[in-house]
Amino acid sequence: MKKAVIFDLDGTLWDSSGCIYQIWNIVFGRHEEITFRVVQKDIGQYMGKTTDEIGAMLFPGQSVEFQKQILAECCREEDVFLREHGAVLYDGLEETLGALKEKYDLFIVSNCQDGYIDAFLYAHNLGDYFTDIEMSGRTGKSKGENIALIIERNNIEKSVYVGDTEGDEKASRYAGIPFIYAEYGFGKAAAPDAVIQRLGDLPDTAAVFLD
Repeated sequence: MKKAVIFDLDGTLWDSSGCIYQIWNIVFGRHEEITFRVVQKDIGQYMGKTTDEIGAMLFPGQSVEFQKQILAECCREEDVFLREHGAVLYDGLEETLGALKEKYDLFIVSNCQDGYIDAFLYAHNLGDYFTDIEMSGRTGKSKGENIALIIERNNIEKSVYVGDTEGDEKASRYAGIPFIYAEYGFGKAAAPDAVIQRLGDLPDTAAVFLD
């Protein structure tokens, strides 16, 4: 039986907020229409959202075309910077991935832009741990649909999704798999199937559902 642990990225595997808010402010500074700036503590509310959702949240009074233009510029800058410099990995990440990889296939499904997960994998040399990845920026699908797509594409028979927001929880429900809430991340969850307070707790927690 093919078993899998499927991960969210932001707030689950790494914290890129310290880089992202600075990149956004650089981009915002190029456009006189944008008169505000963001601070790091603001970034959590945008994590887990699609770029279209983030654009609407940041610039509600602007046209959809303007929102898409600015977010596309932000995404390009993010991918270049993060590919070169990486971001903050949560404690015990590689050890946890190694332990999980001995028993399960590992995947990432995120609402990010195309190229963002690749930047994470490249910057931290983690590509060998993961079998497949998917993102809304490539497929145009919701996170729940992309989880289902990963499951179908890789013939996964039993899996869990690990994430840090209620949106991740809803995506798990859509895909019909258990949700493990990463409490250390950015968001909240309503009724997760399990909770981890640190990444190192995940191998034992995942085993409850997969073994």
